[in-house]
Amino acid sequence: MEKSVGFIGKLSKIADTFTRFPRGPILSNTESRRVADETNRDASPLSGVLPVVQLPYHADETIDFDTLRCEVDHLFDRGADGITFAMVSEVLRLSTNERMRVTETLCAAARDRGPCIISVGAESTFSAIELAKHAEHAGATALMAIPPVSVPPSPDELLLYFERLVRETSLPLVVQDASGYVGKPLGVDKMAKLLDAFGPETVLFKPEAVPIGPQLSALRDATGGRARVFEGSGGIALVDSYRRGIVGTMPGADLIDAIVALWDGLRRGDEPKTYAISQPLSALVAMQSGLDGFLAVEKYLLVRQGVFKNATVRGPVAFHLDDETRHEVDRLFRQLQEVLQN
Repeated sequence: MEKSVGFIGKLSKIADTFTRFPRGPILSNTESRRVADETNRDASPLSGVLPVVQLPYHADETIDFDTLRCEVDHLFDRGADGITFAMVSEVLRLSTNERMRVTETLCAAARDRGPCIISVGAESTFSAIELAKHAEHAGATALMAIPPVSVPPSPDELLLYFERLVRETSLPLVVQDASGYVGKPLGVDKMAKLLDAFGPETVLFKPEAVPIGPQLSALRDATGGRARVFEGSGGIALVDSYRRGIVGTMPGADLIDAIVALWDGLRRGDEPKTYAISQPLSALVAMQSGLDGFLAVEKYLLVRQGVFKNATVRGPVAFHLDDETRHEVDRLFRQLQEVLQN
């Protein structure tokens, strides 16, 4: 995100792009698409590197809010453009009161530093709206929501769920299809319908259905390049996703140095730097299997870096780090650090 571009400059850039590239089918000319993608990336504060915070706990599994604030400081100090409260924040393992208190803490910690995106997905539309209104009152910049996970709603029911969330607050909504690891997918046609109804500044997307790359391209093409899209692969698919037109990434908090450097390399078109970082980063992220695999490795690395006091994850869990996995994570992390230092 180019922070030096002023508001008037952004408006001029957007207007100029729309004059040259009117809305319609996706541009066939490769260079024109590249220019349009770069303009889309710069058009909103909701872009760039927006890491998802991990939740630190005390020994009794209550939330350690002091360490959480230190984590936010760490992320902004390392170059994050904003912060996100979402799936790897263990939202599904928190009570409603805990989710609200974490929301308040994060919004306060991010104020005047960068956007704060709050996940409000719930098992009922009523509960999601309650969380959304609370997040708006707490000072969130935007909302994000996954579909319900305990029931398989029809595509029309899912569409209604997201439509009601959009209408109930004044905040932008990031529609998250987390079906790569939880929940039911939302079809590209439904995403395009949401975009047509509310516009690209109000509805944004984070599609994670497998395969991620073709899904990103399908959404881009179905919306004539108007959809503002994020990826959340932890970095393993970031290079490919960037070239398909994403405006930002929502990685974990553990590898923030590498993700910021990789994003910078992509924006500058620096291929040697991009691949030097991407290869060890991808190998490290590949060690993380499923949601609990992400949590175990990410918290372990946050402890290693002195950000967290422990790597506690609320149970029951589906993944534990054994000694051999831990040693491999350590080896790959050292390799990644060596690349970043050179």
